[in-house]
Amino acid sequence: MFSKVIVLCLGLILAALLRQRTDPDIFLHVKLNSSYDYIIVGAGSAGSVIANRLSEDKDVTVLLVEAGGSEFEYDYIPIPLAAPLLQQTDIDWSFYTAPQQAAFKAMKEQKGYWPRGRVLGGSSSINYMIYVRGSRHDYDRWETEGVMEWSYKEVFPYFLKIEDMKIADLVNSAYHSIGGYLPLTKTKATSLSNIYQSAVEELGYKTVDVNGEDMIGYSHIQSNVLRGQRWGTATAYLRPVIGRPNLHISTQSFVTKILIENKTAIGIEMIKNGRKMIVTANKEVVLSAGAVNSPQLLMLSGIGPKEHLEELKIDVHADLPVGKNLEDHMFFFMKYKTTDELSVSIKSTKSWWNILKYYFTGEGIFSFAGNEGLLFDKSTKGNNSLLYPDYQLQFYSGTSKGSDVPANTGLTFNFNDSVLEDAARRSDDIEIIIFPLLLHPKSIGSIKLKSKDPFDHPLINPNYLSQQDDVDILIEAVRKVQQIAMTKPFREMGATLNRLDYEGLCDKEMFDSDAYWECLIRHYAVTAYHPTCTCRIGSTNDQTSVVDTKLRVKGLRNLRVADASVMRHVTSGNTNAPTIMIGEKAADLIRGKDTVIKFRKKIKQLR
Repeated sequence: MFSKVIVLCLGLILAALLRQRTDPDIFLHVKLNSSYDYIIVGAGSAGSVIANRLSEDKDVTVLLVEAGGSEFEYDYIPIPLAAPLLQQTDIDWSFYTAPQQAAFKAMKEQKGYWPRGRVLGGSSSINYMIYVRGSRHDYDRWETEGVMEWSYKEVFPYFLKIEDMKIADLVNSAYHSIGGYLPLTKTKATSLSNIYQSAVEELGYKTVDVNGEDMIGYSHIQSNVLRGQRWGTATAYLRPVIGRPNLHISTQSFVTKILIENKTAIGIEMIKNGRKMIVTANKEVVLSAGAVNSPQLLMLSGIGPKEHLEELKIDVHADLPVGKNLEDHMFFFMKYKTTDELSVSIKSTKSWWNILKYYFTGEGIFSFAGNEGLLFDKSTKGNNSLLYPDYQLQFYSGTSKGSDVPANTGLTFNFNDSVLEDAARRSDDIEIIIFPLLLHPKSIGSIKLKSKDPFDHPLINPNYLSQQDDVDILIEAVRKVQQIAMTKPFREMGATLNRLDYEGLCDKEMFDSDAYWECLIRHYAVTAYHPTCTCRIGSTNDQTSVVDTKLRVKGLRNLRVADASVMRHVTSGNTNAPTIMIGEKAADLIRGKDTVIKFRKKIKQLR
C-alpha cells in the first residue's frame, strides 16, 4: 500500500527521531577478544534474547555476532506502517526459492521471494509485529512425538516471562503478565477492526484472546509496539543491557564456519571489515541465525546429510538431517473494494494531520502495520481430530493502489510483469484485504547448499502445495472469507470482490468454482514469512531430528541451535513469539537454571 510519496511524507518523523539519538551505538565499537565463554551467532528474535540472559551472569563473557548492522542505521524500522519499505534493502537477506512445480505460477521462473532480517533484531526488525504464541495443542503435539519438556505446560511460563502486557483488559489475565522485556499493545488504527469483529460474530464466532485459553475465534491483534514504535528484540532485549561489560556485540560480521575439533565446537570463523577472524568459545557456540542461515552454516561446517556434504567435498563431522523437514505457512489474498474510505490509503498517508498526530502522540495510521484482526478456525476438510486450528484469516485495513505496488499489499513477491500491470489497473484506493493462511502444511520442503561458498545463498525448496490437502484447506478458508463478505457489516460498507483472474490467468475456469480458486491459489499464494523446522528438535533416538530436547546438536559437544529452525512443527499462527520463547528457554537450558518458578506457580490455577 505504499508509493514513493510516503518516503517523503515520513521525512518529518524520521528527522525528529534522529535528533533524539545521542551516539546510541557507542557500545558496538569495541575491540573484540580472541575468546569468549559463549558465542551466539545471529542477533535476531532468539539470539538477542539469549545474549541478554547469558550476560546476566557477570562471571561469563558473551559475544553476539550479527551479519548486518545496527537497527538505528535504518530510519524506517521504528515506524510500523513502513514495514514494506524494509524489504529488498541491505537489511534483508532477500532469499529466493527454487522454482516451484505446484505453486508460484504467477511469478518469474516460479520462484518466490523470502525476506529475512539482516540487522540487529533480525526478522523482528522487519516483520509485521503480530504476536501469536500458537495453540497450546501445538506444543502438546511436540511432546507426544518425543520432545519432552516442551509441552504447553513447560513453555507457557516462558511466554509469561517475555511479556509486559499493556492492554487494559488483559493486564490482570492469568494468561498474561507484566514486567517482561517485550511490551504488548492492541492494534487498532481504523474503524474497520470493529466491523471485522461484528461480521465474524454474525457467523457465530466468539471474540477471544488469541494468546489465552482458546485461540479459535476472532481476536484483535496484539503487537510488540509501544508508543507507536516497533519493539523488536533489539529494542526490547539488547538496548537495555548493551552497556554490560561482559557482553560484546559484533555487527557487520559474517560467520562462514563453526570450528569443530574432536566432535566439539571450539569457535567460529568470520569475516569482519574485509578480514578473516577466528574467535574461540570456552563453553559453547549457540547458533541462532534463523531457519535458513542456521542449517546453511551447519552444513558449511560439516554437519548435515552425509551424502549431500560429500558431494560438495565437505568433511563430515555429524551425519544429521539438517535442512530437511522445512515447514512454512502460505497465504492467499482476497481484495474487497468498499464504498467509503475506511482503510489506510495513499491519500491518508500523505495527510500532514496523520503525520503530525503520529509524531506528537505515537498514534494513528503510522502506528500499525496494516493488520487489525485475526480469525483462527478448523476446516472441515482437515483432520477432524485436530485440536489446533489449521487456517487463519488476517484482516488488513489497507489499499494496494499505486503504480509501484505489486499484486497484493505493496510487498515484493517476484510476480511476473504482466501480473503487476494488471494489478495496477485494478487496484483501488478504497479497499481492504483478507488473507487466508494455511497453518499446518502437509507439503514439506528442504534447504541444501548451492556450493561450498558461504556467500552463495542456499537452495530453498519449500515444495509448496505439492499436497492437495493444502490447497483444499486454503479453498475452505476462501469460502469462509466469502461468508464474511456476505454479512451485514460487510454489505453495509459495500464490500465487493476485486478479482485476480484476467486474460490468460485462470480465466478459463468457471468463476467461483473450486477449480477457479485452486488455479488462483497455485498462481498467487505466497510465503507468510514463517520458515521453520530445518534443524528439527527431537528425542535422542529420533532419526528425523538435528537437536535433542536441550537444543544440543546431536553427536557433538558445546554446540546448540536456538531459533525457529528447531521447531518440531510450525506453530499455529505467526512465529515470532514462539521464536522469542525458544530464546528464553534456551538460555535457561544453557545456564542450567529455572528462571520461571514464579510463573509456574501462577499457572497452577489454570490446570
